Amino acid sequence: MSQTVSTISDADLMQLSLQNPQLRFERNADGTLVTMTPVGKISGNREIKAGSSLLVWVEQQKLGEVFSSSTGFKLSNGAIRSPDAAFVAKERLPYQWDEGEDGFLNLAPDFVIEIRSKSDNLDSLKAKMEEYRNNGVRLGWLIDRYNSQALVYRQDSSITQYSSNVILNGEDVVPGFTLALSILL
Repeated sequence: MSQTVSTISDADLMQLSLQNPQLRFERNADGTLVTMTPVGKISGNREIKAGSSLLVWVEQQKLGEVFSSSTGFKLSNGAIRSPDAAFVAKERLPYQWDEGEDGFLNLAPDFVIEIRSKSDNLDSLKAKMEEYRNNGVRLGWLIDRYNSQALVYRQDSSITQYSSNVILNGEDVVPGFTLALSILL
């Protein structure tokens, strides 16, 4: 369950995250802090399956970089979000992004995966997916384990609902990437 606490700056959020590595935080566009509970064993397992499958494909194809749920992305609306898995195409990565002091990436990923855990509210996750899309994410998968479905969000404002037997794909955002939805349910 998420809990909104108070407004917080980028530097304060980074410091808070460093001081509390057992917790995950995000920041809403209005500057309020959101504390996120740790996920359970099944959700954690599905997150790593999604992220590792994406990583292997992206590395093999040399498409860009993959980031874990611990990575903060600062969106154009001021929110800092941490999707369960994210991809950024190599041509969009800032010059020397992986050098110097660690910090949030000041861009929206090209592709995100969010996997609904037991403590997640589906409407809140749908709103987060819309926020991603409104801030430049080109493709997003919302994996809803509790309804055995995936909702795929695209930059053209379409949302497609898929049942458990489908093979999801990265479309033109992560070309050639596929993953059976059943693996993530």
